[in-house]
Amino acid sequence: MEQSKTPQQEKQQSNRFTYWLKTSITARMLMVGFLVIVLLIPLSYINSLIRERSYRQTDVVNEINDKWGSDVLIYGPVLKLPYKTYSEKTTYNEKSKTYFKETETQINYAYLFPEKLDVKTDVKSKSMYLGNFESAVFTSDFNINGEYKAPDLKSKDIKNEDVVWDKATLIFKTTNVKGIKTEMMVKLNDTPYNFDTNFSDNNNYKNRLDELETGFINQDILKDTFSFNMQVSYDGSEQIQMIPVGKTSTMSMTSNWADPGFIGAYSPDDETRSITEEGFKVNWKVLSINRAFSQLYLNKIPNLTQFGFGTKFVVLVDEYQKSERSAKYGFLVIGLTFLIFFLIQTMSKIHIHPFQYLMIGLALTMFYTLLVSISEHSNFLKAYLVAGVSVVTLITIYSKSILKSLKFSAFIGVSLSALYAFIYVIIQLENYALLVGSIGLFLILASVMFVSRKIDWHND
Repeated sequence: MEQSKTPQQEKQQSNRFTYWLKTSITARMLMVGFLVIVLLIPLSYINSLIRERSYRQTDVVNEINDKWGSDVLIYGPVLKLPYKTYSEKTTYNEKSKTYFKETETQINYAYLFPEKLDVKTDVKSKSMYLGNFESAVFTSDFNINGEYKAPDLKSKDIKNEDVVWDKATLIFKTTNVKGIKTEMMVKLNDTPYNFDTNFSDNNNYKNRLDELETGFINQDILKDTFSFNMQVSYDGSEQIQMIPVGKTSTMSMTSNWADPGFIGAYSPDDETRSITEEGFKVNWKVLSINRAFSQLYLNKIPNLTQFGFGTKFVVLVDEYQKSERSAKYGFLVIGLTFLIFFLIQTMSKIHIHPFQYLMIGLALTMFYTLLVSISEHSNFLKAYLVAGVSVVTLITIYSKSILKSLKFSAFIGVSLSALYAFIYVIIQLENYALLVGSIGLFLILASVMFVSRKIDWHND
């Protein structure tokens, strides 16, 4: 029978295991790796916190924009011309027991786009705040001019006598009706016509365009080429776009906003574009050959929002996006910091308890909560400096009590400072972030390989 171990033997075996945990390089590596994995849990919560605050920012910006006025998209004016179509209907007469035909008349509509459309926009922009959150809002003054040629529907096999000339109107579609500051009116050959709203119960709210329509146009105006002119002012936010419905469409925009982003299907003219710290001035020109839609449609106006173009008033400071990018390097910061402590422990034979590793890891994760909270009340650079200096100072002082060496604790402080500086540089870069990050990691790996080349890895 197998003899049971005496208490003395069990104590000796326990002591040997404890000694192995304290002295074995393999045991230290397993312990450090396990702690890094454990610290991924608070890092994931920090990422969730950053996303939550980012969503809060989006909600607050939407609240600001809803009160001031949403984005502006103009579509028109468009000439709405009614015309008659005919169809034959066969009816059976019960009394005479015969069939007879009757002609039914329906009213349909043709929608004609202008020959020329010229839009001049003067935009006064500013930042609006609610709490710590910022949105770009503006007041824009539009001067819309253009020209129509005499309507002709013969290309669609519609005779002139079937056109109801005295029921023609102008249609103007737009977003942000709530933000319009002036009465909507258009002059046709200097004759004014007021716009009224045509409410449409459209469930697709996101892509909805509100429709404005004039009263009936004097049919004498339609007999020849005629011009139109209209002015409208908007309180809006974030962006301004127009749809190039003119056979030749031009738009010029001036603003005091220093950080424009040009969006949509068409880019502004590079030769005339001017962007300074005081604002910008740009011009667009779109010809009918540049678009994938025609000048005349029957029955309904198509949804042409995909052909819109214009300017987005960019708020460059997005602290949450930078904080989120910084937090993505949390695993790298914790791993490299633990690696430095591990190498110091292995090469100097200094014992570091797992609890002390855990305290260092928690201090590193605190950097990101400090960064997010401070950046909400200041800019990202100041928040990064305050959080970085606080965490580096804390870990340096703590490592002095662990390592009992000013030289090692100073090395820890310098290494952490260099690591945080390296990550900050990567965050600021756009096109070269991957290149700089790859080179930096390669240099770090080379340094670790060089330092660890004399370690006896078989000391188990």
